[in-house]
Amino acid sequence: MSGAPVGSSPSDPTGSESLPLSIFIIAQNEADRIGATIRAVRGLTDDLVVVDSGSTDGTQALAASLGARVIHNPWPGYGPQKRFAEEQCCHVWLLNLDADEVVPDDLAREVRSLFAAGEPRRPAWRIGIAEIFPGEGRPHPLAYTLTPVRLYRKDRGRYSASPVHDRVALEPGVKPGRLRGVIHHFSVRSLGDQLDKLNRYSDQQADDLEARGVVIPSWRVFVELPGNFLKAYLGRRHFVRGTYGFLTAMNYAISRHLRIAKHYERRRRAATHADRVDPSDPTF
Repeated sequence: MSGAPVGSSPSDPTGSESLPLSIFIIAQNEADRIGATIRAVRGLTDDLVVVDSGSTDGTQALAASLGARVIHNPWPGYGPQKRFAEEQCCHVWLLNLDADEVVPDDLAREVRSLFAAGEPRRPAWRIGIAEIFPGEGRPHPLAYTLTPVRLYRKDRGRYSASPVHDRVALEPGVKPGRLRGVIHHFSVRSLGDQLDKLNRYSDQQADDLEARGVVIPSWRVFVELPGNFLKAYLGRRHFVRGTYGFLTAMNYAISRHLRIAKHYERRRRAATHADRVDPSDPTF
């Protein structure tokens, strides 16, 4: 399924022509959120790519109706899916967004300004990402902000192949710049939905630990939950969001605990299986 070329759009705050820039989004069942994501940036590009891994809620049709080129790819993990999406893009300059992220007008203008005189002066740029929780209209002034590389030349950096870590691995010596604007991240539909998502992600993290042969000591089971609650509530400043911030910090801590608990359980099962196998048994 594919949409028409995006080109300039009334949603573009500057009303200028599209940039030599591809924008790509990975998605699954994001019909309630991806529309705002696409509308905010479709005036920046003539190549807006949505890679869908099997939505059943009409995400594909909605994205196509808004001008995206929609491509199906079964879910291989976060890094591999974003690498697949990179390969579908027409331009060398890429901007990656998640389907629950919105580029505000000031950031869109800043991206335009980078290309105003031709090639941006750096081959990669970090962009702040701030969560907006249900009931909030904009990021809290003191909200914790991640700053990953999201705007980059694909001949100078690509997403890593990790199934659980989606970060851009830049070529040696590439020093990214930092944009002033901040992406608005509407990551929480509800506390229950957030916990379901984090629980599924902890399965993938446990898979990744096993695949890489990483062994986390068992004592971590006892400290992971309280330690990560403090990390989120104090270190990531969830406390500035009041009661809701406390609850989201608890969800984060529970998810990190589940990662360790599932890792421990798998090791325990493997050890039990090994104990039951008799090496002297001719069938071994």
